[in-house]
Amino acid sequence: MEWINAIVQGILLGGLYALFAAGLSLMFGVMRFVNLAHGDFIVAGAFGALLLVASLGLHPLLTLVIVLPVMAVFGYVGQRLVLNRVVGRDILPSILVTFGLSVILQNLMLEQFSADSQRLSAGALDTASFAIDTLSIGAVPLLMFGAAVAVLGGLNWFFGHTNTGRLLRATSDDGEIIGLMGADRRHLFAVATAIASAVVAIAGVLMAVKTNFDPSAGPIRLLFAFEAVIIGGLGSLWGTLAGGIILGVAQGIGAQIDPGLQILTGHIVFLIILVVRPQGLFPKQKG
Repeated sequence: MEWINAIVQGILLGGLYALFAAGLSLMFGVMRFVNLAHGDFIVAGAFGALLLVASLGLHPLLTLVIVLPVMAVFGYVGQRLVLNRVVGRDILPSILVTFGLSVILQNLMLEQFSADSQRLSAGALDTASFAIDTLSIGAVPLLMFGAAVAVLGGLNWFFGHTNTGRLLRATSDDGEIIGLMGADRRHLFAVATAIASAVVAIAGVLMAVKTNFDPSAGPIRLLFAFEAVIIGGLGSLWGTLAGGIILGVAQGIGAQIDPGLQILTGHIVFLIILVVRPQGLFPKQKG
């Protein structure tokens, strides 16, 4: 039963990893853009929630009402003013620019919040759980997984049933043809980044409730996001969920064997899948 519990907890943790990875997958899928500051934006969302809790006394989950649209606006404006300048066939400029953004963000958060580890309390949710036979499932992990399914389901519906979503899909398949259709690629890229930033806000707030965070926590979140994206398949949103679950389960089993093996086991599974199936388990299909 302990092993079953480890697998179940890993599946639920995979929901958080899928949220980490969804924005990264979306930006790469639409514009082949690699954002090395992705993990730091997740942490910035967590600190934004911390500020609102401290200043307004809001419940951490209610801070999403403010954090989500603010980060979406920042994502849109940042893409239009800065990142659109480095989008192109060569991914090196985007890597260099977002690496610089990562350094700047980490130092700004360190200056503002110090290096102390933080965590947000969700009140009764922190200890609430549901019993299924001999399994005990925490409310917060279940909420994270439910949020991941809802977000990914909503994104898939958006891409399949809205005009903007279809244009973004077309941009992903053939970016050059969008101009011939009368659409503004710069605007579409900014919309994609705004959506990715909104998902990052959700991931950041849920992370703040789930675990401790500090200004230097971004790179490890970026690593988990990359691993989930690669495992699931580049550009595939449901593949991202599968990748997050596989990573979470691997870590859960590793922790069951030895707590010191939790992170290492996830990395090992990632490397095995990368060697055996470099394109990921569920790569995006064009068309």
